[in-house]
Formats: sequence, structure tokens, C-alpha cells
Amino acid sequence: MTEGKNMIENEAGANTNIVTDEADGKTETKPLNVPAEMKENGDSKAITEKGSETVAEKEFEPPEGGWGWVVMLAAMWCNGSVFGIQNAFGILFVYLLQEFGSPDDKDLQFKTSWVGSLSMGMIFFCSPIVSVVTDMLGCRITAIGGAAVALVGLLASSFVTSLGPMYFTYGIVFACGCSFAYQPSLVILGHYFKKRLGLVNGIVTAGSSVFTITLPFLLKVLLERVGLHNTLRLLSIFMFLLMLAGFTYRPLLPPTPSGKKSGIQKVFNVNIWKSLGYRIWAFGIPAALYGYFVPYVHLMKHVEERFGKDANKEVLLMCIGITSAVGRLIFGRVADYVPGVNKVYLQVMSFLVIGLMSMMIPLCNVFGGLIAVCLLMGLFDGCFICIMAPIAFELVGPQDVSQAIGFLLGMMSVPMTVGPPIAGYLRDRLMSYDVAFYLAGIPPLIGGAMLCLIPWVERRRKARLAKEAKESPQKMLENRSNSGGQGDVRSAEPESVI
Repeated sequence: MTEGKNMIENEAGANTNIVTDEADGKTETKPLNVPAEMKENGDSKAITEKGSETVAEKEFEPPEGGWGWVVMLAAMWCNGSVFGIQNAFGILFVYLLQEFGSPDDKDLQFKTSWVGSLSMGMIFFCSPIVSVVTDMLGCRITAIGGAAVALVGLLASSFVTSLGPMYFTYGIVFACGCSFAYQPSLVILGHYFKKRLGLVNGIVTAGSSVFTITLPFLLKVLLERVGLHNTLRLLSIFMFLLMLAGFTYRPLLPPTPSGKKSGIQKVFNVNIWKSLGYRIWAFGIPAALYGYFVPYVHLMKHVEERFGKDANKEVLLMCIGITSAVGRLIFGRVADYVPGVNKVYLQVMSFLVIGLMSMMIPLCNVFGGLIAVCLLMGLFDGCFICIMAPIAFELVGPQDVSQAIGFLLGMMSVPMTVGPPIAGYLRDRLMSYDVAFYLAGIPPLIGGAMLCLIPWVERRRKARLAKEAKESPQKMLENRSNSGGQGDVRSAEPESVI
């Protein structure tokens, strides 16, 4: 009889071929040539979904412009209105002390600094939740809803008459709304840009610098002419415009199929935590930020105590804002030419300079020296901010970047919140800000040292994956030769059709 072979698929869905030799009746089961991660799942549907996900990722290419430029401008307004107001809190801080404070209160600086500190902390604390909501509802709905909540919070703050309610209206409601409006502005950029992502992020994050430059002078005029409450009402207009900006966030990136994920995995993306490089980044950045927000809250009061109430302290925030904008544009463009996760070295350099400049603040007995410190601090603050999103894209990829950024910002909330109140407490007890600024410079140095490990870890990971990919076909050939050229034989004979 002529030898013939019939190849058929089993019921499990094409993970194996069953080959029957008609001459001797032997049945041989051979594996299909499919990727290893697909072989582990016997469900053909899972294989199909996994394959389609891979194809979707490979086929999607951002347009690198078009409507993306409008989205970039909207995201720039978001960054400016949210963090411009936050960074200018030092101006509001002085007026809050006058409006709600008592000269006999020894903890006045400590209590009042909690308003701005809680607000900045809540923006980042809500970020993990925002990332989940963004994945479920999309960037547009999340951003518009967040801006609406921020509008309500800021407007409500204009009617309070004591610090207690201000903690809630400004520190929680306004900040939570800002968080929901801010994070989608980072995620949506990856839908429109890839090659220019560093430059675009630099332009977008420069929005907060532009506002940081201009808002202190605007706030000073408004506070002197219309008072604290009416100033907050006028700032609410910024949040209304932010709602309109959210309508431009039209998503392009194809959704990720859920496949066989459990209910928890569909909501929380656990894949990002499998990357050791991301884990180091997610813990190293917060470690560096315990003193980061201290100058933004306390520098104005420190200048007033050191150089007198007539000192032009608003110039310092302007200096930080100008050089921060320049840094975001320059280093955003530079980051496009730095390959892969080596962009982390730019953040390491940023933290080194920021830490040293924080320690230099108490040593400046001449106002000009303080201006020089603020110029350098702003330049490298811009570097640190503008490459956050590009590094996240490098570590986890575009499909997982939303929650990668969200969880990082959430972990940043703790140091951003506790830093300024600790500095205020030290000022109340020591009657000077000197020790507070010295201590604020230490965490950036520690965090920057931790980030140096990321490129080394990523190189080892890629080398290991390359080695495994090279050895995998060789192991399959060895296993087949050891088994006499036969694969595993199915015990269930009825699955074979002769």
C-alpha cells in the first residue's frame, strides 16, 4: 500500500497536528509552529485574540501631526492651567495667611501650607484611579468630567471663610478634578505622535511654565484689587476653558482585546509591574520628590523674611517658569535623539542639579544669587517633567502607558503632599527656613542614584530575551530528536480521523 499521511486538527483549536501513517497505523502528534505564549493557552479564540492584538500594535502608526497639533495645544492649555495655578500657590499662600491666620497661632505656616500641599498631592494620588477610568471611558470623557469637577471645587473655594473648608474644596475637590483632566492630556499624545513625542511633550509641558511666568503677576494684581475670593472666581474661568479643550481628545489607538483576563486584570493592568525597570522607576521618582514642591510653597515667604516685604519675590517664580519652559523645549527635543531607556540619564542629571540648588537657597544672601539658583532649578525641572511620558512609553509600550503613568503619579502623591508641611513645621519650630531647604535637597540625590540602575536592568532583560529566542528553536529540535522524531501521542484515539 502506498504510504499516505492525513493532517487534521484536534478539537482544542490547531495547537497540534495529528499525523496518521496508513501503512503501519501509527499516530503521531506534532506541535504547530506557533509562538510559545500562544501554545500555553489551548483555546483557539485566545490565540486569535492574541494574534490580532499583536497585529494591531504593529499596524498602528501615529499620524505625526494633522489633528494632533490641535490636541497638542489643548493639552498645553491643560498643563498650563492646572500646574500654573498649583505652582503659583506661593502667592496665594501669603494672602491665605492674612485672610485666615492669627498672629498668635504658632503653627500657622504648617496649617496653611496643607492647603497647597494637599492640592498638589491629590492630583497625583488620584492618578491610578484616573488611569483605570481613562482605559474604560477614554481620554475625552475623563478629561471633560475632570475639568467640570475642578471648576466646581475652585468656585466653591471662593465662598469659604476658614481653612477647614478650604482643605476640602481646594485641596480635594479642585485637585481631584485637575487630576482627571491632566492625565488624559499625556496619554492622548501617544495616539498622534511617536517620532516627535519628546518634542511634543516638551511643548505641552511648557504650558505650565508659561502660566508659572505670567500668573504670579496676574495674581498679585487681582489679589490687590479684587481680593482673594474674587480672584478664585476669576481663576474658575480657566477650568471652563479646560472643559472645552477636552473635546479635542479624539482617540486613535486601537483598544486592547480583553481575551481571557480575569475581572481584576481587565481593570488593573498587572503587566506593567512585571518590568523591573518600571518598578525601579516607579519607586525612584517618588523617593526624589520629598523636597521637590517645597520651594514652590515656601520660597516666597523665605524671601520676604530674608530680604523684606518689598522684595520683588514674584521675579523668582518668573525665573523658574522661563527656564523651565526653555528646558522642556530643549530637553524634549534632545530626548528624541537619546535611544530607549537611556533617556533616564536626563532625569538623573535633573535631580542632581535640583537637589544641589535647593541646598543653595539658604546660602544666597544676595538677591541676584537667588535668581541664578532659580534659573538653574527651573531649567532642570523642565528636563525632568518633559521626558516623563517618553520614558513610560519606552518601559511598558503604548498599550500599557496609561496605567504606567497613573500608578507612578499616584506614588508621587505621598512625597509631594508631606514635603511642604514638614518644611513649614521646621520653620515654625526653628524660626528659619534654612534647615528645611537643606533637607529638601537630599531626596533628589538619592532618587537620582536609584534611577541609574534602569538602563543596566533593561540591557540585561533584552539580552536574556534575545538569548531565549535564539535557544528556543534549538531546544525544540533536541526534544524531537530525543523522542525519536515523535511528539506526544494523544491517549484519546477518537480524536484522530483516518
